[in-house]
Amino acid sequence: MTTLEKINFHGWSNCYRLSNKEIELVVTTDVGPRVSAWGFKGGTNEFAEYLAEHGKTGGDNWHIFGGHRLWHAPESIPRTYYPDNFPIKLEEHTGFIRVIQPTEPTTGIQKEIDFAMADDKNMVKVTHRLKNNGLWAVDLAIWALSVMTTGGVGILPLPPRGTHTENLLPTNSLTIWAYTDMSDPRWTWGKKYILLRQDPKAETPQKVGYMNLNGWAAYANHNNLFVKTFIPVPGATYPDFGCSVETFTNADMLELETVGPMVKLEPGATVEHLENWYLFRDVPAPKNDGDVDKYILPKVLSL
Repeated sequence: MTTLEKINFHGWSNCYRLSNKEIELVVTTDVGPRVSAWGFKGGTNEFAEYLAEHGKTGGDNWHIFGGHRLWHAPESIPRTYYPDNFPIKLEEHTGFIRVIQPTEPTTGIQKEIDFAMADDKNMVKVTHRLKNNGLWAVDLAIWALSVMTTGGVGILPLPPRGTHTENLLPTNSLTIWAYTDMSDPRWTWGKKYILLRQDPKAETPQKVGYMNLNGWAAYANHNNLFVKTFIPVPGATYPDFGCSVETFTNADMLELETVGPMVKLEPGATVEHLENWYLFRDVPAPKNDGDVDKYILPKVLSL
C-alpha cells in the first residue's frame, strides 16, 4: 500500500513523501517540478543534493537543486534554463499524484509530472508532460534528467553485437560534446556497454549521448541499482544528432537522462514521455562488461 504525507525536507516546508513498504520519493511544491529524494525507506538519497541551495525559492537565476527535473530539448540559453524557483500545485488522483508548474511566461510551456508508485514492488511510473499554452507551435523534445549522487557508475547498453560479414552497415551513432574526452579514465568503453564513473575529484565534465533502443539505462551506487526504462521510437527524429539517452558528469554528480522524439507542439497540445523507475538492493557497481552481464543484466531482464 502506498502512502502520501506532507513533510519538511531540507528547508522546503511544502514537500510530500510518496512511499510503499520498501521505497520512497520526495516531491517539493515550493519549487519545481522536482523530485528531491528517491531511494529505499530510511536509506541514502540516490539523487544528488546541493546543500547551499536547500530551501531556496524565488529569484531570476536557475538552480540545479539536485534530484530529478523536467526540461525541454534541445538545450539552449535562456529557453531551457527558465528558473523553476516558484511554487507548483500538487493534485491527488486515484493511483497517482500529479505536480503542475505554472506556464513558463518566456516559452508558453507548462510542465507536469505524474507519479504512480506500485503497492507491492520497488517501482514507480513517472509520466512527464509538456503542454503548449502559447500562441504558436514550438519544436521541442521532452527531456527527463535524474541527477545522481556521487560515487556511482552509470551503465549504458549498446546495440546488439554482431560480426563484420553479417553487419556491413553501421548500427548506431555516438554524440560527443566539445569537452568530451574519450581518454578520461572515468570512461569504460566496452563491447556491450558504456560505463561512466562519477568521481568527486574530477576537474572536468564529461558527456555523451546516443540512440539507445534497448530501452533502459542504470546507475549503481551504495550497493544499490537504479534502473530507468523508457520506450524509444525507432525512426523518429531525436535531438542532439539522434540521442534518446545522454549522460553527463562533473565533480558533483552524474546525470542519467532520457529524451523523447522531437515534435512540433501546437498551441493547446501536449506531449508525454514515460520512465519507469526501479530499485534493487545488493548489486555491486560494475567495472566491465562481464560485471554488467553478471550483476546488472539479470535485474534488467527481470523487469
